[in-house]
Amino acid sequence: MSGTTTADTCRRRETGAGANRWVVLVVLCVSLLLVALDATVLHVAVPAVTEDLKPGAIELLWIVDVYPLVCASLLILFGTLGDRIGRRRVLLLGYALFGVASGVAALADSAQLLIGARALLGVGGAMIMPATLSILRQVFPDRRERALAIGIWSAVAAVGAAVGPLLGGFLLEHFWWGSVFLINIPLMLVSLPVGRLLLPESRGERNGPWDVTGALMAAAGLFGLVLGVKQLGGGEAPFGPFTLAPLLLGAALMFGFVRRQRRRAYPLVDLRMFSRPAFSTSVGCIVLAMLALVGLELIAAQYLQLVLGLSPLETGLRLLPLTFAAMAAGLVGARMLRRFGPRVMVCSGFCATAAAVVTLTAMGGNDNAGLLLVGFVLLGFGLETTLFGAYESMLSEAPPAQAGGAAAIGETSYQLGAGIGIALLGSVMNAAYAPGLSSVRGVPAADSAAAGHSLGEAYDVAARLGGARGAALRHAARDSFVHGLHVTLLVSAGLLVLGAVMALRLPRVMDCEVPAVTGAAEIPAPREATGARVSA
Repeated sequence: MSGTTTADTCRRRETGAGANRWVVLVVLCVSLLLVALDATVLHVAVPAVTEDLKPGAIELLWIVDVYPLVCASLLILFGTLGDRIGRRRVLLLGYALFGVASGVAALADSAQLLIGARALLGVGGAMIMPATLSILRQVFPDRRERALAIGIWSAVAAVGAAVGPLLGGFLLEHFWWGSVFLINIPLMLVSLPVGRLLLPESRGERNGPWDVTGALMAAAGLFGLVLGVKQLGGGEAPFGPFTLAPLLLGAALMFGFVRRQRRRAYPLVDLRMFSRPAFSTSVGCIVLAMLALVGLELIAAQYLQLVLGLSPLETGLRLLPLTFAAMAAGLVGARMLRRFGPRVMVCSGFCATAAAVVTLTAMGGNDNAGLLLVGFVLLGFGLETTLFGAYESMLSEAPPAQAGGAAAIGETSYQLGAGIGIALLGSVMNAAYAPGLSSVRGVPAADSAAAGHSLGEAYDVAARLGGARGAALRHAARDSFVHGLHVTLLVSAGLLVLGAVMALRLPRVMDCEVPAVTGAAEIPAPREATGARVSA
């Protein structure tokens, strides 16, 4: 009897059998919601932070960018560390750090302290994000159930990204700017004990020492690459020292990291995963999807506010259909994947998104709410279909023992694709926008050059000029922005078509065989049981 009970317990701990795994999914989704909220909730608080702390231009840039910069840099480090010492342990440490950093950020009385707190939030986020996906990979060994779990997980991510600015706006109407950080603390106070009780501990194979040098090389290399890409997206000259130096240093460190991993008997990241077409193609699809679309989101927000004259709240509401469509795609994604397979699903997602982008080229200087609704719904559904299929294929193709490293690679690809997209599409937008303002009648060359930097700056210059010259400049700037938007949309559509072609390398059908579990995943036993519990 006792032997049977012990065997059943081991099986439950290995696979997360029973209702426990769905409770685990809820806890993981709460973790993801927290990180997704914090990535966007500060955006609406920037004016209040500027008024209170009086940061300089560089300090303000770091207040906004240091969180995603640090988070993206450390994903591989903490993802592989979780494979080594325990994914739940890293996740719970991330919870604790996130809560402490949130308190420091809320009470910061200087720009420097806020930058430091946001950097610590990035460290906490880097500990949480790959751990949630790798634990999910272990708890759901059956691919059909895992696909449903990933769909729910991705739907929660879409909710968090959309709700962040709306929640931040609500808090700022009633409280001071620090409240956007304080909301993290109650969630952490609940998540820590609940996570300790309910989350399973799992590890990968622990053969050989953990490559500390390789982990630091990856962190520093990614920091340089992401920083350089963000500099490009911020309008810095491509060959300027503040852009070229971090890009070259980051590329050199990542090249050294890859060579080091190929030569080690026990590498930090098993690069042989990239020799599997499904894995490498999925990573490429994630990069291309984000590269094509994240820059468009920023440009769309400018279009809604500066061309159509909508308020920030109205802009957020106009973009909500995109989020709802993404949620719907995440929830039905598992069924679509089983029916159509990864190849058709990801390829059709790219095609639907490209169709949405082409549809949006009909946007002009006047509001067309119906067109925007159709375009944003198709855009959200297509994008989430693409990302869902790519993430699911990537995780399913990775060995369970490398789940943390694979999750970190996926999240890093997401962040790099987003950064490159902002830089690339922003450059395309500027190249198409600026020439239209070079010869506006009656406007001095210096004012035309200043107006060519952005539509917002063009409006400022037009207001200063006033009269017929100001009106002419304002009209020309709006027309040039719409023209630039159309060019950018067409470039984005081309990238999406390229992604659809790339997706043809994915498997045709969804292999639902349950693989052997190689990384132990321990589902905590009830309190009455006498089984040992792995401490955090």
